[in-house]
Amino acid sequence: MNSLATAHAHLAKAREFLDAAGVSLDLEQYNAATSNAVISAINSKDAICLKRLGATMKSDNHADAVKELSAAGKDAARLAPTFKRLLALKAKSQYQSATIAASTAKMAVTNAEKMYEAAREIASS
Repeated sequence: MNSLATAHAHLAKAREFLDAAGVSLDLEQYNAATSNAVISAINSKDAICLKRLGATMKSDNHADAVKELSAAGKDAARLAPTFKRLLALKAKSQYQSATIAASTAKMAVTNAEKMYEAAREIASS
């Protein structure tokens, strides 16, 4: 699969996880909503980087992922703070015993939507 086809595959995954985040939010499952929003954003970042850079790295270091997004053009770089905020919620929503507040989950879903819409525009250009 070439990088454009792979970008579109990541975009489809981003949409799927974003939809799941919305359903989880409606069900007041705030950890799941946040976790799905983060995964959606990661797939959006991958789609953007594949389209713009021809590749995306797979690293557990979140700072590397933010830098990679920043390198994918000015419009992508503007998303870096949003992406960084979402990545900061990954551990709390997925691994820690503390629960995510409703307001945080709503913010996460809104930010994942922003990332997805940008990725959709970039991948289709």
